[in-house]
Amino acid sequence: MVASRHPETISLHAGWRADPSTGAVAVPIYQTTSFQFRDTEHASNLFALKELGNIYTRIGNPTTDVLEQRVAALEGGAASLALASGQAASAFAIQNLARAGDNVVSSTDLYGGTWNLFANTMRDQGIEVRFVDPADPQAFARATDQRTRAYYAETLPNPKLTVFPIREVAEIGRPLGVPLIVDNTAAPVLCRPFDHGAAVVVYSSTKYLGGHGNSIGGLIVDSGTFDWAAHAKRQPALNTPDPSYHGAVWVEAVKPIGPVAYIIKARTTLLRDLGAPLSPFNAFLMLQGIETLALRMERHVRNTQAVTDFLVKRPEIARVIHPSQQKGESRRRADTYLKGGYGGLVGFELAAGRDAGRRFIDSLKLLYHVANIGDARSLAIHPASTTHSQLTPEEQLKTGVSDGYVRLSIGIEHIDDIVADLSQALDAAGTRAAAA
Repeated sequence: MVASRHPETISLHAGWRADPSTGAVAVPIYQTTSFQFRDTEHASNLFALKELGNIYTRIGNPTTDVLEQRVAALEGGAASLALASGQAASAFAIQNLARAGDNVVSSTDLYGGTWNLFANTMRDQGIEVRFVDPADPQAFARATDQRTRAYYAETLPNPKLTVFPIREVAEIGRPLGVPLIVDNTAAPVLCRPFDHGAAVVVYSSTKYLGGHGNSIGGLIVDSGTFDWAAHAKRQPALNTPDPSYHGAVWVEAVKPIGPVAYIIKARTTLLRDLGAPLSPFNAFLMLQGIETLALRMERHVRNTQAVTDFLVKRPEIARVIHPSQQKGESRRRADTYLKGGYGGLVGFELAAGRDAGRRFIDSLKLLYHVANIGDARSLAIHPASTTHSQLTPEEQLKTGVSDGYVRLSIGIEHIDDIVADLSQALDAAGTRAAAA
């Protein structure tokens, strides 16, 4: 394809031109488990990483490969790995570096499922996740010790919606050999974390990348810019012999391929052994979604700003949570890291609390009540009783969830219809409360 940094072009052309045998322009769905080897030498070379190619769809697939190339190009990265879900991507991103006894320093501002993964499941695996408030980037430095393997954060945290200080924390970590892993699920196109020093990006492609609420998936993207070899003691997983793969030392083993030790290890050990591959069909659906990603993000941003402007005028609402409503350092970070708008999410707190939030949700007619974001449709949920309900009240507050908090993911419908539904739901909730 013609070289481009523009997401509108990359989303349509990166990683694929046409099928060489048929001329088909659409990416085929290679719905197969296995791939024929040319001969025994070819098979041996593939397993020894002497050449790259298809072995088994659990490890890689031609349809999935196009998705991986396209997302890596969108992010300005070297390579990526597609997985069965965003949760798998978050888990693999950490497990690829940290072993039992190691630790990771994470922002408190996280999606509830990620918080639970880090606070409980990772702990059960012997990996400690230390939560710090990203309002003070130096908190990451203070929580770091000799066994800290990575920092972790969300660009536009769901549901707190306070943009993370990417460059500030990345610059703390790099001299120490600690990479910053950034979940960019809520801000594709709007932010490229690699441009600000992040080493690894993860996505739940279920959300804006796929965009149509029809398939679950995740991705890990390797920037190719982090010098793992320069910090051998800090990063033993990539710098010492790996008994699970012929004693490979990953920073050495991949030199003929490129600066992709991190992503190759994730593919050939974690994906091979734990088995969380993205299906070829879901990869195809996500490629279809990505083709319109840049256009959809424009509409998501515009509609969400209009909804925000509507909500701030409603007397039932105590506070609106959206980057446009922030001031000081939080607003500066939003303006620095989000280009083209503040995203497609907005939250608000109803003055009457949890019961009012539930009444509002139950009164919606156009917006869907689902546990998802980033759909072309507009969505609503009450996090305290759903997505963040496994967290303690104290943990909920750390992630930005109060009893009366309602999160909206604004879709691409006509703005008048979205606002009309929100208005009638607020009216109905208030009327029912008065009657009660």
